[in-house]
Amino acid sequence: MPQRGRSRRFCLAAVLLLLLVLLRPPSPVLAAGATTSVRVAKYSADGATLLAEKTVGYRWMEDRLKTYGDGKIHYYHQGPVFEGDPWNPDETENLKDKGAVKGTALRDLCDLVGGMAEGDEVLLVAVDGWHTEFAYGNVYEPLPVQGVIALCWYCGEEAGQGERYGTGYPANNAYATALQVVFMSEEVNREGKHVFGNTDMKTALPQEEYQHFFAGQYPSTNGLSGKWISEIRIYRGGVPEDVDVSPTAGNDVHHQRDRIALWLPACIGLAGTALVGWYCYLRRKAG
Repeated sequence: MPQRGRSRRFCLAAVLLLLLVLLRPPSPVLAAGATTSVRVAKYSADGATLLAEKTVGYRWMEDRLKTYGDGKIHYYHQGPVFEGDPWNPDETENLKDKGAVKGTALRDLCDLVGGMAEGDEVLLVAVDGWHTEFAYGNVYEPLPVQGVIALCWYCGEEAGQGERYGTGYPANNAYATALQVVFMSEEVNREGKHVFGNTDMKTALPQEEYQHFFAGQYPSTNGLSGKWISEIRIYRGGVPEDVDVSPTAGNDVHHQRDRIALWLPACIGLAGTALVGWYCYLRRKAG
């Protein structure tokens, strides 16, 4: 009897543990990861009529379009500066190393579906819900302090400090934050770093609606460096105020990964419960 009681308690504990695994919601970390392709779409002034669309992968971008960055030079954004001048004109405080990246210009991707015109806006959407808009001038006529807005698909060298991105291409999550937005400033700070700083943002993106402010008050260009980009949408006349910014099913690769992340714990839990049940049956039969 004592042995049978211990066996029952073991089986009950094992089943409860597996049920916890079975019922656990998928982790956002599992559900998100490097995107390997991007859907580019152009909409009419009504914000709903689709004029053109094309989905391209990172290999296609590398082979067919001009590459920006050489995989050796590091590019930097800037986080919020809490002491002194929050715009930090010297571009030395709270720098965010984006690694030695390579990517494709946002303007070249826009051109795949007819491009932008004055007055248009482009909306970038990530699989985790992040999104931002840019005006025509910032995409097609960037100032040197801003540089090309690139969608990066390769990291040749890890960031020196701060967030880790991984190296290589986004396949198998090697470059884990791809496809990532990086502003490739042509100018350098006094340390020789290519920094798109907070003051640069004020100069190159003078309208506050295109700027980013941490906690609503501290300028931060790092907030413009979105990762896991899955969609690029051009809107004639600007992005409608009521536009749905949730990612669509255009990025099949990522949505397939989401479905796997959702069902994998359930499958493991069911299989484990069946094995524990079989084990308990054999113990009871042996006893």
